[in-house]
Amino acid sequence: MKDSKETDASTAATGEKAGSGNKTPVDTKPLFPGRTFISNVLDVAGNKDTMTDQMTGKYLQRAVMAGLFVGIFFTAFFIIIGQFSTDPGDPGLKLFGRVLASFTFGWALVLIYYTNSELLTSNMMVVAVGSYHKRLGWLHSLRILGLCLLGNLLGALVVALILRCSTIVSGPTMDQMLAAAATKTGYISSGWTGWADLFVRGVLCNFCINIAMLMVYNGKLTNDFTKCTIMVVAVFVFAFCGFEHSVADSALFLILGTYGAVNAWQAIAVVVIAMLGNFVGGGILIGLNFATMNDERGVVAEA
Repeated sequence: MKDSKETDASTAATGEKAGSGNKTPVDTKPLFPGRTFISNVLDVAGNKDTMTDQMTGKYLQRAVMAGLFVGIFFTAFFIIIGQFSTDPGDPGLKLFGRVLASFTFGWALVLIYYTNSELLTSNMMVVAVGSYHKRLGWLHSLRILGLCLLGNLLGALVVALILRCSTIVSGPTMDQMLAAAATKTGYISSGWTGWADLFVRGVLCNFCINIAMLMVYNGKLTNDFTKCTIMVVAVFVFAFCGFEHSVADSALFLILGTYGAVNAWQAIAVVVIAMLGNFVGGGILIGLNFATMNDERGVVAEA
């Protein structure tokens, strides 16, 4: 006679429901190849929950590092575009500059991943999966995201203050930053249509980021070069297409804010709407969608 625990484990593995005489167990392994992704993300969610609860300072340090990476690489993005835009009569050169800048910015995500730093947008996927599987309560999820946002902003602020003491963002770099900020705040001043445009760009941005993280967490990629390529390409797509990343936008506005060159309320509105879009793209379209898609609980077949 089987031990009750062994029976329960067998039932959970096959998806058989107790007392369902007209049901037969299903081998869910080939049907749910995303189980490794879910398992890995749940482990990550548990680690983040423990850190924010017991090692808050260290968690904030990791979030600050992510903000530093985003702030520095987003600055490099505008420096490259600025250098390749000095000749307005050569649109091909400007296009090449945008391609190179977008490719360069993509390495920020690689550094964030391999240094175990904490980025708000990728954490949106993690907390969505953790909440769905009840590994995280909603208050714990908000704590993870809130502390991560705080750390990301502090990191971006440090970059902004350092840059203010230099001439790095002067000249064509400042021109490009001001033009980008004007485009972003223009969505706010355009009313509902502009807000919707900004929101959609936020959705697509974090969809790109978290589809890359899904590939990294799915257990099928063991080669670091492939992982790096996927992350760089994902960020390249959103940067080149002009999608909106709430942390990157925050870094831009903080840098310009040290020069008094941005409307604070419009900047806050941009970040908030972009953040909501980011949550839909990463937290719902990737996190919640793949959590439900790979939920094996209760999967049985008719006898």
